Order: sequence, then C-alpha cells, then structure tokens
Amino acid sequence: MKRIGIIGSTGSIGRQALDVIGRNPGRFDVVFLSCNGNLELLKQQGELCGAKYLCSTGLSCEGVLCGESEILKIMDSEGLDMVLLAAVGAAGTVYAYETVKRGITLALANKESIVASGRILFDTAKKTGARILPVDSEHSAIFQCLEGQDKRFLERVTLTASGGAFRNTPADALEYVTVEQALRHPNWSMGSKITVDSATMMNKGLELIEARYLFDIDPSMLSVVIHPQSVVHSFVSFRDGSIIAQMGEPDMRTPIAYAMAYPERMESGVKPLNLASVGCLTFLEPDMGKYPCLGIAVEVLKKDSNAPMIVMNAANEVAVAEFIGGQIEYSDIAKVISAVLDVCVPAEPAEIADVLAADMMAREASEKIIKRFYR
Repeated sequence: MKRIGIIGSTGSIGRQALDVIGRNPGRFDVVFLSCNGNLELLKQQGELCGAKYLCSTGLSCEGVLCGESEILKIMDSEGLDMVLLAAVGAAGTVYAYETVKRGITLALANKESIVASGRILFDTAKKTGARILPVDSEHSAIFQCLEGQDKRFLERVTLTASGGAFRNTPADALEYVTVEQALRHPNWSMGSKITVDSATMMNKGLELIEARYLFDIDPSMLSVVIHPQSVVHSFVSFRDGSIIAQMGEPDMRTPIAYAMAYPERMESGVKPLNLASVGCLTFLEPDMGKYPCLGIAVEVLKKDSNAPMIVMNAANEVAVAEFIGGQIEYSDIAKVISAVLDVCVPAEPAEIADVLAADMMAREASEKIIKRFYR
C-alpha cells in the first residue's frame, strides 16, 4: 500500500486524484491532504479517504494543521512513498523541492515548479534518488511513449494543444474578449488560471520547458501542434520514421492514475476511447500571431536558462490574475510578460532561495508595469 500525501487536494487535479484513489481500495494510505483555503471541502475529503492529517497553507481552523512547516514535518516523520503536487502556480516550487530533497517520489501536476527551478529540482532528485513522475496529460503521454525506447534514436517530441477557448476566433477579434469567454475551454475541465493559460497557449509554452527538463531533451527537438479533438495527448518521432503516440479520452484521471500506480496501471474511471465515434483527427501548426504568449515561451526556452523562465512564469501569473480580476485586457497578458522580461534580469539561480527571490523580483516588476501602463 502506497503512503501518499496530496498538496492541493481541493483543486481540480486533487479532486480527481481522490476519485481515482476511491476506485482502488487497498492501494493507497492517504497520510495527508492540504489546501490553501477551502477548509470545508478539505474536511469532507479527509472523512471520505481517512486522511491522517489535514493541512492548510492559508486559513486555519480546528482540526487542521496550518503552515508550510507542518507539511514538511509530516514528510519527515511519516515514511511517505509519494507526494502528489497538485497546487497551482509557482507556490508549488518549495514543495516540489522539499519532496525530492527527502528522496520521496514526486507525482507532479505543477508545471510552474519545473519552469522556475528545473535544474535545481532535477539535480537534487539525482542526488537523493527521488523519482519525478509527470501528471500533465501531455507529459504522461511522452513518458509512456518513451518507455523502453533508446533515446539516441529520438528525432522529435511533439506536444499537442487543444488551441484553447479561442482556437476558432480570428486574431483580430481577440482584443476585447471577456474573462467568461476565456474560461470556456472546449475540451477540458480545469481551474481558471490554467484555462486562461490554455487560451493564450502559455500553458503549452510552460509545458515545452517542463518537457525539456523532465526528459532531458534539447529544446530544438521540441515542438507543438494544435489538435482540436484532444485525443492524441502527445507523440514522439524516431529517426527510422516511426511515430509513437498516446491516445485516450480527454480526462485527467488517466494520467493521474498512471503516475500514482507507476510502474503498474490501475482503474481510473475513464471509459475506453472509441476511435470510430471520434471520426477524424486533425493537426494544425499554431499561429504565433494569434498566440504571442507561446512565441514568448519558445524564445525563452531557446535561452535554456532558468532565470528568464522564472521571470516569464511569474509575470504570466500576475498578468493572468489581473485579467481574471478585470484589471487588464486579454491582449495585455502577452504585453505585460514581454515588458517584464525586458526590465527584469535576475542572476541564474544556484539554490531555491535564489529562485524565490527572482520570482518575487519579477512579480514586483509586473505589478509596477501594470499599475503604470494598464490601470
């Protein structure tokens, strides 16, 4: 029985992970659940899965441990086999690092932590022997496609993208789209931040960076195609002309189950894919004029340096939050990120403290630019 903790259990990924755990009785001992503020749901989840500890990184109440330090104490004392990191944003960076630092397997659904601390995170994992298993559907697909393959013959890794809420919207009509429109994802049910990232395709830019570190792949070998059906979750190409793809229904419980059960498989609750009912699969090159955030991420990826990745990620988080809050327009998101990258140039981080400092510097620069030019 795997002893597991879930950070971000009340979010979309956390809720689906608990659904998968409930379908596989006897396979997991849920040691702790944590959230930021939804304490009512946290308590309900704890009762259903029998979690030993409930933790909050935000609000406090009776029966719930409060603070990052409490989670770290549990990691130190409870003999965990795995931590599922499902928190959103760069706030997950410390938890990702502290998990692998202790040699605990990290099931990672927080791409921002890799974007911010890729080299440090993976160097630490090598030292401790910790495994980092991808939960994102695209990276789970790549992981499965590369299993047992000789990477010397790898030609290209291609991440698929739905194209987001505005994939059928002309570029010149995006200037004043609303938050409500941006949150209408055509295929996936996700949190608001990641749904907006999908609309701008910054999500795919972050995933390119994540793939670079997860699979130790040269940036020049990574690419993106738009695949509206979200049936092919990603594919890899080899020098002999072969392409291996992973397919399935657009349901996050499949990659969640694969990461949590690895190296085995288990029941996920996802129905088998019926290709006859899908009918056809289409693939398109992304229009960088329509998706400037993706273009920014591709240029940052080419630099292969964590410092600009931290800045880009932090600026994006601030800009998306301001858009969702109604303070800036949708088209301003890319403009803010680009402006922050121009003025904020931190040193390459050598340790996690440097990552956090660079992240804070970029957030402060983002707020200043938004206050000066967009409010």
